[in-house]
Amino acid sequence: MEKLLKERYEYVFEKKLVDEIIREGQFRKIDKDICIIDKGDKITYMPLILEGAIKIVDEDKDGHEYLLYYLEIGDSCAMTMTCCLGGKKSEIRAITESNTLIYMIPIQRMEDWLIKYKSWRMFVFESYESRMKEMLETIDSLAFLNMEQRLYKYLKNRAMVLQSPSLEITHSRIANDLNTSRVVISRLIKKLILDDKITTNRNHVTVLEFSPKA
Repeated sequence: MEKLLKERYEYVFEKKLVDEIIREGQFRKIDKDICIIDKGDKITYMPLILEGAIKIVDEDKDGHEYLLYYLEIGDSCAMTMTCCLGGKKSEIRAITESNTLIYMIPIQRMEDWLIKYKSWRMFVFESYESRMKEMLETIDSLAFLNMEQRLYKYLKNRAMVLQSPSLEITHSRIANDLNTSRVVISRLIKKLILDDKITTNRNHVTVLEFSPKA
């Protein structure tokens, strides 16, 4: 697994930093649908994603979850970084979207590396920028797209993150992520089928217009 870590980051970080990351952190394999960070948790490590995907969610005052953004291979969570550097408890919930391999970096090393390594500073700043763009995109979707458009965008984004047009997912799960009812999702799924945008089978949705990442 160290070889995989080096392959992912040897062109991103200085060699000395990669060596330190390997020395200081540890690998963790996590099954699908596992909450790895919950709201109110004390953050003790920052995750680097080597395989799989993680969704970051928040919840409203009534306890309803809503999706903020996805983390993919090579990503880390800017909101987790903020909690790490500020000594705060987690303000988000992180849940694995597939079987996932992460590398856990102790938070004690993050601040040291910000001073010591330019590549780490750039990685942190770029992570903040990427996550901010994704959160703004989420806000735009809530403000300007109707539920059918939001649903189709959600399905396409999830297919892209998981690198597969076939999604194993229930209507209830989609409704939870989009903070709406299962009845509404079921109705809109039927509409997307009629529009030849998706097909469905038992607990599966296939996005027909799918282009995997290079």
